[in-house]
Amino acid sequence: MKVTVNQESDLHRALILSAATAALTYESFERDCEIEVLFADLTEMQEINREQRDIDRPTDVLSFPMEEDPFNAETDPETGSVFLGSMVLCLPKAEAQAAEYGHSLEREIAFLTVHSVLHLLGYDHELGEREESEMFKKQEEILKEMGISR
Repeated sequence: MKVTVNQESDLHRALILSAATAALTYESFERDCEIEVLFADLTEMQEINREQRDIDRPTDVLSFPMEEDPFNAETDPETGSVFLGSMVLCLPKAEAQAAEYGHSLEREIAFLTVHSVLHLLGYDHELGEREESEMFKKQEEILKEMGISR
């Protein structure tokens, strides 16, 4: 499996790539894939959240899956990869949450990346308590496997 993380800067690139790879490995997604990573400030994130989800406040991360069933999606013949979709990460929100929860920014970024990748693979914690419990359990297991704790 080759994971390509396309992002607009090298900020936290290795951590995001490591967390994305850990989530994909945990889910046995063994195909070459690409994930676009974008960064937004609080104002930009609020605007995106309002436009896409009709929620008028900034959030920590948004995920935009490209495939309904990424495990069976067609490979792009030009890249040889499956484009899973995009994640938009709000670093100011991540920094505030890390301080609020009393853990490192690295832990928060890893958590948000894992969370987003699970969304790109089709998980949705907003579908109900069972789905939320399953997704959050997986997130903690993946972070534990990475050696990242609170």
